[in-house]
Amino acid sequence: MITQESLIVMCKNGDPNAYTELYNKYAKYVYNAICRYVEHTAEAEDILQETFVDAYRNINSLNNPNNFGGWVKRIAINKAINWLQRRRFKMIELEPEKESIAEEPIDEDDFEYTMSKVNKAIEALPLIYKTVFQLYAIENIPQLEIAQLLGMTHTGVRTQYFRAKNKLLETLKEIQYER
Repeated sequence: MITQESLIVMCKNGDPNAYTELYNKYAKYVYNAICRYVEHTAEAEDILQETFVDAYRNINSLNNPNNFGGWVKRIAINKAINWLQRRRFKMIELEPEKESIAEEPIDEDDFEYTMSKVNKAIEALPLIYKTVFQLYAIENIPQLEIAQLLGMTHTGVRTQYFRAKNKLLETLKEIQYER
């Protein structure tokens, strides 16, 4: 079995079989990350292909071979966000609502949730909330970096994340009581 480090070295030396090995190893992982942002299968597949083409073109900039998975996933997420922006997707920073959303946050301990319920609730979020929530809570991208990626202020990202989290909890609570 060829090690990750060997595959990266082989790729840096132009070995197409090593490219294929890395693609086969990481394609599903990267595709799933893309699908969190791009719901259309054909576009997600295009972004996947573009991601690996860019990764291979820039493989020499990868310093630590063990970071390949995270590195290629980050390329994919950036491409997915760019795709959203090209589709005239506007990240709108909503003004704070008149009602105070911070006064009574939903108590997360009031109900139970399963992964399928959480996924259903995330899919139901408005696109801006869903995008900010996934970048921060799932991808662990810092809020300042999210702000730069989406062309928003840091405060706007924090607000959208807070609203997304509350909306997610509200939806989960509704799903809990639908039984």
